[in-house]
Formats: sequence, C-alpha cells, structure tokens
Amino acid sequence: MTTATTLAAPSVTQTQNLIGGKWQPSKSGKTFNVYNPSTTEVIAQVAESDAADVDVAVAAARKAFQTWSKTSPRERSALLYKLADLIEKNAEELAALETLNNGKPIAETTNADLPLTISTFRYYAGWADKIYGDIVPVASNDFFVYTRKEAVGVCGQIIPWNFPLLMLAWKFGPALAAGNTIVLKPAEQTPLSALRVGELALEAGFPPGVINIVNGFGESAGDALVKHPDVDKIAFTGHYETAQIIMAAASKTLKRLTFELGGKSPNVVYADADLDLAVQGAMTGIFFNQGEVCCAGSRLFVEQSAHDQFIEKFKAAAESHKVGNPFDPDTRQGAQVSEEQYNKILSYIDLGKQEANCITGGEPACDNGWFVKPTIFTDVRNDMRIAQEEIFGPVVSVIPFKDHDDLLSQANETVYGLAAAVWTQDIKKAFKLAHSVRAGTVWVNCYNTFDPAAPFGGYKFSGHGRECGRDAIDNYTETKTVWMNTN
Repeated sequence: MTTATTLAAPSVTQTQNLIGGKWQPSKSGKTFNVYNPSTTEVIAQVAESDAADVDVAVAAARKAFQTWSKTSPRERSALLYKLADLIEKNAEELAALETLNNGKPIAETTNADLPLTISTFRYYAGWADKIYGDIVPVASNDFFVYTRKEAVGVCGQIIPWNFPLLMLAWKFGPALAAGNTIVLKPAEQTPLSALRVGELALEAGFPPGVINIVNGFGESAGDALVKHPDVDKIAFTGHYETAQIIMAAASKTLKRLTFELGGKSPNVVYADADLDLAVQGAMTGIFFNQGEVCCAGSRLFVEQSAHDQFIEKFKAAAESHKVGNPFDPDTRQGAQVSEEQYNKILSYIDLGKQEANCITGGEPACDNGWFVKPTIFTDVRNDMRIAQEEIFGPVVSVIPFKDHDDLLSQANETVYGLAAAVWTQDIKKAFKLAHSVRAGTVWVNCYNTFDPAAPFGGYKFSGHGRECGRDAIDNYTETKTVWMNTN
C-alpha cells in the first residue's frame, strides 16, 4: 500500500457534462467549486447545469432509449461487464479520486467502495438476459395470456455524496440491465468519480445518450430533472425532506419514484453478547465513513446489566480510532464531506452536551480540514433530539434498556425504519427482534454488511422501494400483459 507521504493526488480528467456521448460545458458557462474536505482547498471547477442542460440531456436519453431498449440483453450485459472491468482496471485511481473528493479513508475506498461498485455492475450484468415475464393460466382456454417486462424509459437519478461511486452503481446497474437510459445528477459536493465513470462508459462502448451526466445543484438541475415531462422515473437517495419536495414536484407528471432515505437505526447489545465483538460492531456501525451513512447505528441500545462494562470498552475503542489524513492507509476516519456538514455535526454535538453526557470526543479533530472526533453520548433518552434527528456524523447516543418489551417500544419509536442490528448469543432473542423491529435490514452479530444481491431500503420515512437484488430490477421495469385469442 502506498503511504500518505508518497501517494500523489489523482488528476481530475473531466469537469464538464456528459450529454449524448459528448463532453460539453453548461449552456450558461457557469461553474462551481469542488473541494477537498481534508484540506478545504478547491480541487476543480465543474460545469453548473440548469434547466437548459437538463432539456438537452433528457432529449439525448429519449432518443437513445428508442434503440437501447431494443438492444439485445446479451449486448447490454456485455457492456456492463466491460464497464466493470474498466472500473477494476482503474480502481486505484478511482479510490484515490473518491478519497480526494469525499474525504473518506483510502483504506475504505480501496477495500469497500471499489469492490462493492465492481461487484454491483457485474451482478446486474448477469441480470440483463434474465428479465422475463410469465405465462398466466386464466380461467378460459380461449386465451393465451403472458406478461413481459419492459424498460420504464428515461430515468433521472439523483445520488448523494456519502458513497458517490457505490450509489452510482446501485442506480446504473439495474436501470441499464433492464434497457433504460439515464440522466444522472451527482451530488454537487462529489461529482468527480461519477464523471470519471462517464469517461469509462464511453470507453466501454455505451451508445451516445444511454448515459448522461449533468452536474449542478438540487434547486436548479435536480428540480428541472424531477419536473421534466419526458423523464419517466426518478430514483433519489438523500434526506426525506428533499424526497417530500421531489414527490410533490413529480406529482404533476406522475413519475415513478423510488427513494432511499435516512435513518436513526437501533443497534442493540444484549448482556449475553460477545461484548468485544459488539464493541467492534458499534464502532463500524457509527464511525465507518465518518458516520455519513444512512443506516448508521446512531442509537446504541445496551442492556442495563452490561451497560457500564460495554461503555468502558466502547470509549477506549473510540479514543484509539485514528482520525486524520485520509490518504494515510492507517487512518480509520477521514474528513466530513463539506463545511456545511461539519458545522451541522458540531451544532448537534453542542445540543447533545445540553441534553446528555458527552464521555468522549465532542470537538474538531484537526486544525485543518473538516474533521470531527468520534463522539459518544451517554445518559440519553430516546425522545431527545440527538436520538431522534439524523446527525449524519460520528456521533452516537447510548440508551439503556431493561428488557425486550422496553427495547422494542423505544427502537420503533422513530419516523425512520432503514436498518437495525442485534448482538446476542441467544438465537431466540435475535429472531424476536429481527421480526419485530420496523426496519428494512436487520443485522445479527454484524453491521454494515452489503451485497448487490441483497435488497436494501427502508420503512416509513426511510424510503420507498428497494435498491439491489431482484427488487431493483422491478423498480426499472413495467409489466405488460398480453391476451391472445386462440379461437
């Protein structure tokens, strides 16, 4: 592994929009700054799109859809495999670019983000020629009835800044496998890796207009994409308040919508758990990716009889967690993605100090860059703001519980329902919690384990629909029923 002192920042090869197979500046000529979170320095100026750019991109996607949707599934599969191969070939560069633009540790981008991204493309490449309908045995023998799966059309995809490459793969994979065309709007904070994948998609041979990328802000480019009458579907990952705006704006054109939103996931530790394993799980659950994870285990429920022992171990682990230069392979927590997010986290920490007991962290971690120390609050009640509102940072609220009924009433007392975890050696407790908690994913004696074959999404304010697995294919297909009179 290259060390921090010798690793050179990757070059930025593209800052324009990809529309109709060509790179072009925004119609207005405007650009915006993209930053390095670990130094706060400007990396590049990227094209700032508005409705005019979205119009051209959607027109290119609509034109391409006429042929791409009819392209042989085997051909679509081959292109997805080729793109996966090119991402793998350029994995070191892409990992460094992700670290540069997002602030996450190079160890994470190298060992988590890139392998999962590549795996996702290959998984959906395998789906392309396996999307088929059924024969329907209707009551009358006078008819032969079957269903077929058809692509939805032009898909607007709006992805977040916390896992730019992986969220792109989760959106691109099923959409392209099913024969849809794409207009992607990356997060304005982290567009650089998406643009590099756009270059690789052209190299792989995707036809012009199948993949389009427009950079810009939600209130301009994103809003135009959501409202555009020639966009058939919007897939969005982000905060539920933005999803509410999208839902209202999309209602006029009755677009199909899927949302992967946030959470305040309960991470439950029973007294009979392997506490050392549970501590490591709690660390992963809240400090992975600087806590900028939608399914972060930010509400840590610990059974009262094990509370003090667990907290002692957890505090020691948090204080030994290395925060700093994300290009150092030994770093385990990098910088928060932006100054806005950094300030938001610190404001919640200030609030938490008024509500509860901060036993470690609770302040900036470095003199330069947007770094926050791993922060643990104890003496937290489930109704406190730090326990109910999504902080999206390395901040965890520890809440004691008496028994299963006490736990469950608190765990489900939230507007969210994305994920949950339980640490126990009693399989009955594990099943009971897994079947009772209102969450889309439940981990048992593990946390933040993912695979492109496993559906991911949430209940309640945590979203609509599922990413990954066969469920994601359903998000990007229409079902057509055909009746044939056999008389």
